[in-house]
Order: sequence, then structure tokens, then C-alpha cells
Amino acid sequence: MATDDAYGKAVRSVRRVLPGQGPGRVLSAVDRLEHDTRLDAAAAPLRDWIGKLPLGGARDALHGRWLGHPLHPLMVQLPVGAWLSAAALDVLPGHRRGARALVALGLAGAGPAAVAGWVDWAELRPRQQRVGLVHAVGNVAAVGLYAGSFAARCAGRHGLGRALGFAGLTAVGASGALGGHLAYRQSAGANHAEGLAARAGGDWHDLGELGDFPVGEAVLRRAGEVAVVVVRESEETVRVLVEQCSHLGGPLSQGEVVDGCLQCPWHGSRFRLEDGWNVQGPATAPQPAFETRIEDGRVQARLRD
Repeated sequence: MATDDAYGKAVRSVRRVLPGQGPGRVLSAVDRLEHDTRLDAAAAPLRDWIGKLPLGGARDALHGRWLGHPLHPLMVQLPVGAWLSAAALDVLPGHRRGARALVALGLAGAGPAAVAGWVDWAELRPRQQRVGLVHAVGNVAAVGLYAGSFAARCAGRHGLGRALGFAGLTAVGASGALGGHLAYRQSAGANHAEGLAARAGGDWHDLGELGDFPVGEAVLRRAGEVAVVVVRESEETVRVLVEQCSHLGGPLSQGEVVDGCLQCPWHGSRFRLEDGWNVQGPATAPQPAFETRIEDGRVQARLRD
């Protein structure tokens, strides 16, 4: 009987981590983290402080608008790669100087990567910010461990330096897993409009009478299955964009028309009405745009090729 009970417990334990048998302990823990509102007390003032920093045009650059996707994942390659390489040298004899140099290189690259990450984090949803906050804490711990590792190596305490380095790499790996959760499960930094555009197809869609669209106002309509925002710029010029903002899915139909652009009401991203180009962040991807025509007084639109 005792053997049967032990076997049953083992089977249940395996099932908890097998695909198709539930989320497993790790994913369940991260899911609980998303809903832990206690983290909001720390996130709210930090988010407000970051939002008030006088970064000017550097804010969009840090978001990665010029790159077409978030800059932070690219920048973390330097510290992570340097520290992983240092760990490889630490298991080989005769490479103390090289390992120490790589630890220093990683520390030098961690700061700029963190700045880009914090700027992105401040524009996320609360559930994303909770995971991102713990992700950042893990990275701070890793930097502290690697700083101690570098100091120990410089003092000739190479065994301690290696130990702290491996601990730092463990922290980086754990925080990196949370970063992956942010990107792939919570869609932080993803283009939230691209998939919708594909559902519109290449057919012409009737959006209504021309008179239904007041000049200079954003109006919500549907092009087949896809919600679109229609802006009549002049008597005969009508612009149509996918309505869901590419940044985090904000409702552009509730936005404001400013200088030939439509501004998202959630985070202030601006998209050029003519072609959907993102002229101001935090959106890093343009908004899918439609070509339009007026037939018998009715506005029609189809997705641009």
C-alpha cells in the first residue's frame, strides 16, 4: 500500500509538469505573480517617476521606434553574452584575465540595457508591470553579484569571483525567463495590430455614407471582421487605419487628430493618417493602413498591399 501511495504521488507530480496536464508549478507561480496587486504599491510611483523624466526625443529612441521593435532585447545581448562567455572561461584553466574582462564588459553594458527596459516598462499594463518589476529585481541582483565577482577577481580571490559569477548567471537566467514570459505570453513589445490587418483580406469593404464622417473626427467602423478607424480629412479625402493600436491595443477611435496624425489615447503614440507610419512612440510598429475610394457617395476601403 505504501508503495502504491508513493507511486501515485510520483505520477501526480509528473503530470503537473507534462504538456497538456496543466500549467505546472513554475508557470502557476508566474501566473500568480501577474495577479499580485501588492506589487502595484511599488510599481505606481516608479512608473510615474520614469514618465516624468525629461528624456525628450531620447525616449522614442530608447523605445526602439527607429529600429522597428523594442531596443531592450537587443541591448541585453551584450551583458548576457559577456557573462555567459565569462562562465565558459571560468571552467577552463588559465583564463582568469579574460573572464575578468568579460565580467567588466557585461557590467558596462547592463546599465544602458536597463534604462531602455525601464522606459518600456513604464508604458505597460499593470499585469505586465508586475512581472517586469520582478524581472528587474532579478537583473539588479545579477548586477550586484557580478559587481562582487569583479571586485573579488581584482583582489585575487578568484574562487570567490567564480562562485559569485555563477550565482549571477543563475539570477540572469531566472530573470531572463520572466522576460520571455513578458514578451511571448503577455505580448509586451509585440505588434498588436499586424494579425488584425491580415484578417481584413484584400477586398473592398463598405464603411458607410460619406456624410457619416465629420471632418477631423475619428469614427469607429468595421472592415469585415476588423475594427477600423475612419478619419475624413477634407471633403474628398478619407483615411482608414486598423483601430487597435500596435503598441498595446489602445482604441484609436477614441484618440485625437493632431497635425495629420492620430494619437492613441492610452500612451500617446502618433500614427500618420496618410500611411499609418508611427511618428511618435512608444509604438515601434506602424499602424496598418487602408486605401480608400468613394463610390456613389459611400466610403470604401481595402487593406494596402
